[in-house]
Amino acid sequence: MFAVIVEKGAKRTFASAADWPGWARSGKTEAEALESLAAYGTRYAKAVTAVTPKFAAPRDASAFEIVQRLAGGAGTDFGVPSSEARGDDARLGKSDVARLLAIVEGSWAAFDRAARAAEGKTLRTGPRGGGRSVEKMSAHVLEAEVAYLSKLGSRAPRIEGAGRMRAVRRTIVAAFEARALGKPLDDPANTKTLWTPRYFARRSAWHALDHAWELEDRVTR
Repeated sequence: MFAVIVEKGAKRTFASAADWPGWARSGKTEAEALESLAAYGTRYAKAVTAVTPKFAAPRDASAFEIVQRLAGGAGTDFGVPSSEARGDDARLGKSDVARLLAIVEGSWAAFDRAARAAEGKTLRTGPRGGGRSVEKMSAHVLEAEVAYLSKLGSRAPRIEGAGRMRAVRRTIVAAFEARALGKPLDDPANTKTLWTPRYFARRSAWHALDHAWELEDRVTR
């Protein structure tokens, strides 16, 4: 059984696997969200199997056990799993940190692969991502990671150009480890409301995978 967190807004509901950051899908109802989560299990497996080979996708939603129901808000209805779960502030050990980072980095790598595969291809327009090009999608993902980094309490590196994404990700890894293990940050930001490392992992991995799958879906064959 997979533990699942359900976040319900007024118009949209998210179902997120509690122990597998990034595996989160939405629907108009709880049932639709759970069905979508199950349907995306094999795609999630492709993203994380290299770093967590024990993951096996479920056949259907009967494999899910709802362990928490959270009240969503405007962010949920906009299309973002935006509520922290009970227990997100629980202490993390070194093995926990390594596992979460492996999944986040696997999700980043999945987006990078999707972006490379979409280069030079025609992308369908419409509700699944609108009209963003690969370049604009990559810039959007980078911009989001910079914002997420500030929620870990760290400033982004002062590097521009082709190496910025790599530098931001290295800084995220360092900041995540520092926050999770109670160590000082190298370049702290003046952020009033911080995310827990657990929630950061779910949010960052979800965002990267959501856009990776979007690109895969929009490439014309």
